[in-house]
Amino acid sequence: MLHRKKWPAVPFRMAASIVAGKGVAFAAVTTLALAIGFGAARAGAQASPLIVQNAWLRKAPGVDTAAVYLVLKNPGVKPVVVVGVHSPSASHVMIHETSTTAGQSQMRAYDRLIIAPGKSVAFQPGGLHVMLSGFKGNVTLGQTVPLVLVLSNGTTVPVAAIVRPLDAQ
Repeated sequence: MLHRKKWPAVPFRMAASIVAGKGVAFAAVTTLALAIGFGAARAGAQASPLIVQNAWLRKAPGVDTAAVYLVLKNPGVKPVVVVGVHSPSASHVMIHETSTTAGQSQMRAYDRLIIAPGKSVAFQPGGLHVMLSGFKGNVTLGQTVPLVLVLSNGTTVPVAAIVRPLDAQ
């Protein structure tokens, strides 16, 4: 919340003489302060380099692992590189891709995931997913599980994945 000091009403002629005379330094400092304030507000309002959509997971009771599915969208003009992911809810978190070769299902870990400018990457059953293991507590249907994506530029992107039923797609 912005708190503003109430200044006494000053007639226009008096205000003009203050700015024209001794008050020039005050006016310059005030203008500079406003410019810095607006710049800081604009910097704080920058859009996230990555948009996270439809984050969810399914976890079987009694099992210590779960897969998170979501869509990552890069609205920018430069590639966005995800270099890590973590969660306060699980001790191990990694990006994996499931593939089937000669009838055998295999998982491959990703150290880096690149999302091209203007493109989306879908994490979905049978493909890319975030693998959670070593849950630090009970995870129940409808609960939100927090994750944090770590980008190559040091930026982090929060994710809230909702726990869905086992038959969710």
